[in-house]
This record gives sequence, C-alpha cells and structure tokens, in this order.
Amino acid sequence: MSSPAIERILGGPSGLGTSGLRFGSQVPAPEAPVVEPPAAGVPESEVSAAETSAPGTAAEPAAATPDIAVPEVSLPETPGFQVPSGHVLPVPSALTATPRPAAAGPTVHGPAAAATSGKPKSGDPIPGLYHHPIAEPDPVRVEALSAEIKVWAMEEVELYPPEWDKDFDGFSTGRYMVACHPDAPSVDHLMLAARLMVAENAVDDCYCEDLGGSPIGLGSRLLLAHTALDPLHTTTEYHPDWEASLSSDAPRRAYHSAMEYFTRAATPSQSDRFRHDMARLHLGYLAEASWDQADHVPEVWEYLAMRQFNNFRPCPTITDTVGGYELPVELHALPAMQRVIALAGNATTIVNDLYSYTKELASPGLHLNLPVVISEREGVSRKEGYLKAVEVHNELMLAFEAEAAALAVSCPVPTLVRFLRGVAAWLDGNHYWHQTNTYRYTLPDFW
Repeated sequence: MSSPAIERILGGPSGLGTSGLRFGSQVPAPEAPVVEPPAAGVPESEVSAAETSAPGTAAEPAAATPDIAVPEVSLPETPGFQVPSGHVLPVPSALTATPRPAAAGPTVHGPAAAATSGKPKSGDPIPGLYHHPIAEPDPVRVEALSAEIKVWAMEEVELYPPEWDKDFDGFSTGRYMVACHPDAPSVDHLMLAARLMVAENAVDDCYCEDLGGSPIGLGSRLLLAHTALDPLHTTTEYHPDWEASLSSDAPRRAYHSAMEYFTRAATPSQSDRFRHDMARLHLGYLAEASWDQADHVPEVWEYLAMRQFNNFRPCPTITDTVGGYELPVELHALPAMQRVIALAGNATTIVNDLYSYTKELASPGLHLNLPVVISEREGVSRKEGYLKAVEVHNELMLAFEAEAAALAVSCPVPTLVRFLRGVAAWLDGNHYWHQTNTYRYTLPDFW
C-alpha cells in the first residue's frame, strides 16, 4: 500500500489529502458534464442523473511536482474511462478543486504522548486521537441553516415540544452540517442533510434512548417509521390507514417530510441508496436493544459489528446529493468503495463513542460504548479501555484514508474522487462538531 502516490494522497488537510496530487498529463483529463442541480419540486422520476462539477471551485495553480507512475492496478469497467498506456493517469479534475482551508495538518499522538500532554481543556480534541482540524464553518451559512432547520422542526413538522427548545439549539445542527458538507452549492442543499439528521436524531431519542425511548417494542416502532422512508405499497383498502400513520407521531412526521424533500432533489438511485443505509441503521438499533433487554455485554468484535450498522453511514453517503451531483450506482457498488464507506462509518462512529463517553456514563444503567465494552470484556480499567478505543479509531481512520487513496488512484473518475473527498470532509466535520460541542460533551479525566 505504501508508495509515493499513496503517501502524497494521504498528505493533505481534507482527510483524503488529494489537494497536492499531480499525475502525468499525456492524456486530457476526463471532464464531467456541468449541469444545474435538480430544483426542489421535481418528481423523483424526472430527476436527471447527470453529474455536476464542484460548485464555486477553481483549479489550483500548477505545482512543480514530478509525474507519478501509478502501480499496476485492476480497474473496473467504467463507461467512458480508459487507462492510458504505461499506466500514467491524467489528473482528475475533482482533485484540482481548491480544498476548504484547514486549521492545521492532521494530528495524532501515540499513547505515551497522550499520557504526558496534560488534561485537555473544554473544546480541545481528545489527546492521541488521529484527526484533521478544520477551519470554522462559514458563519453566514451556519446562521441561515440554523434558522431554517429550526422552523422546519418546530413549526412544519412539530418535532419537539417548546420545552426542548434549548436542547435543539444546543445540538447545533447548522454548524454541524456546514462543517460536514463544505462543497454544498446552497443552503437548500444543506437543508437536505439537516432535515434527515434531525429526523434520525429524533427517532434515536424518542424511540431508543434519551427522551422516553425503550428497547421494548422498538422493532415495531422502527418498522413503521421506516415506511416513512420506504413507502408501503399495499391495497386500496389499507393504503389510507398507512398514510394516516405517517403523521401519528413526531419521528414519523419528521422522517416522512425529510424524505419527501430529499427524493425531490435526489436521483432515484441516490434515494434508494439512502433507504438501504437507513435499514442498516435500524438493524443496528435492534441489535443494541436486544443486548439491553438481555443485560448482555457483547464481545468487542460483536460490538464493532453492531456499530458497523448502528453508525453514521447514512450521513456521508448522501454527500453527492448534498453536493448537487451523483456518484453513479455502478461506482458506488464497487467492493472497494463499499469497504471505504464502511471504514469511514466505523471510524466516525467511534468518535461519537469517545466524545459522548462521559455523557453516557451519567445515564442510568450500563451504557454500551466501545471503551466500556473493552473494559468489561478485556478486564482493564475504564481509562485503559478508553485509550485502547482511541487506538481502534486511529487504526480504522488510517485504513479508511489508505484505501480511499488507493481507490482514487486506481479509478480516477472525477465523480468518484470527488465523492471520496466528500466522505473524508464529512469525517473531519463530524469530529469538529463533537470536539467543539461543549453543550453536549465533556471529556473524561484520563490525562
């Protein structure tokens, strides 16, 4: 896996590090057609699957870097893409888009460094956690998105009662989504992600955890809520009853409304991809609920298997819809792409386990997260379990970056490379939100 090409790809601030990559120029780079993103209100069946170029980006000035010979690779059968002779690939246009500014390069420290770095202050990153700092999200977009998502949640779908207003504001949805989707063409595009995020968070809170949730009967609640995302096709007699059920509780109202907005802007394959990822998420919820009911602490590998399903995967996999373009279904389905997406979801979800650790320990009972499971199953202290979980995250994050970089080199289709960068940017933004959301999270006193 180690090579000058891969190391160069890993060297940038986006989490994929492609901003400095240069290939040979023997063959003109493949160009993606530039089209306007689909307008809201267009039926799903009429939405074009055409791809768009990165909005508002400019090509970087040529850098004085040598051509890089790419190692022998097996490339997928991708329409319109041919490998130049000699395996020297042209620079994909998506790699030359100007990246968002980063606050600093990637940071990571080993366990010894973490132990001597001193106690982190409020809003500091977890010592020893491999991550890519980012610049503050655009405050104008944050303010506009925050106002719009609150109107939708509180007025349009009546998701939360007024007494939960403070917690809604404390979640900082606007700052979260702007940080995670730096290439979104508009606030309207960001709202696609924001509605789905808020709706899913309501399902988690109201069905599963903080705000009255319970593992008892969760399967039935999730199944009926899932039909708000994946519509029921039934007989004329029974259809009205199902349709009425979509407004019967706040989580279902939110799912139904958020998905209607999404399908008007997305292509049919993007909508189906999201439904599939949400089914994975709900399956993970059910596994965790079954352990809760049985008072069972899973093995570490079992917990990680559950977290591959109960994780953030639905969020980064809509990065192309939010960006106003589409990763073609045949590229999304590549085994290498599926592995990259799974690694990304797994790594970014452990970020949540680590930052929410103190908050979860304050809840009744034994709340399962990776540090707790490691401590319980491997017979180590809570501190040792937490620090080992940091190392598990780092290994997954580095694997994601290496395999994303290898895929970008082996299949440099502009939309594929742009999608990989979008997923990497989502991971960076997700970490930023967890780190800086001191309303919700504080770190344990382990340093």
